[in-house]
Amino acid sequence: MMATTHALVGVALALLVAPDGGLVPVAAGALGGLFPDFDLYAGHRKTLHFPVYFPLAAALAAVVALVSPGPATLAAALFLAAAGIHSAMDALGGGLELRPWEGNSDRAVYDHFRGRWIAPRRWIRYDGAPEDLLLAGVFGLPAYAVLSGLAETLVLLALGVSFVYVVLRKPMVWAAERVVDALPAHVVDLVPARFLDPEEFK
Repeated sequence: MMATTHALVGVALALLVAPDGGLVPVAAGALGGLFPDFDLYAGHRKTLHFPVYFPLAAALAAVVALVSPGPATLAAALFLAAAGIHSAMDALGGGLELRPWEGNSDRAVYDHFRGRWIAPRRWIRYDGAPEDLLLAGVFGLPAYAVLSGLAETLVLLALGVSFVYVVLRKPMVWAAERVVDALPAHVVDLVPARFLDPEEFK
């Protein structure tokens, strides 16, 4: 799923848990939702995706937040919970391949606990699919309705970016394939392998 969808899920979680908590929990939820995708260019959906360990850490952090309530403990629990939801949600989407709409990959997200890849469920066929945008709206529009100021603007921006990404998702792959073919070798070395050798990631 799109990074923006994950961030908006984190925002919605924060508003559910701490509706009057201000910007700190909202920011923690959004950043937690984004965090796993920071591995986009370094072992994507494996390096920072932990569908088992993030939820366990979030449960421990929630206990700490209940015992010692405060902005920091609440933010930590929300960050970890949103990162855990992100990691688990990626198993509901498409596979880890350049053209996930073709449905050839059996890798959705890596489970470090069991030491194996979780297969894609494809409920959301691929990141940037129309149903991915619908999901972003389901979580983003209520958040937009209750937030104000900068947070409201950022939610609206995330929804706008989501829409543009959905429109450009497939054309971007077509363009990227042609750009990579024209790049010098030292630049191609910086491109993630999954974009260069789709067969390896089926």
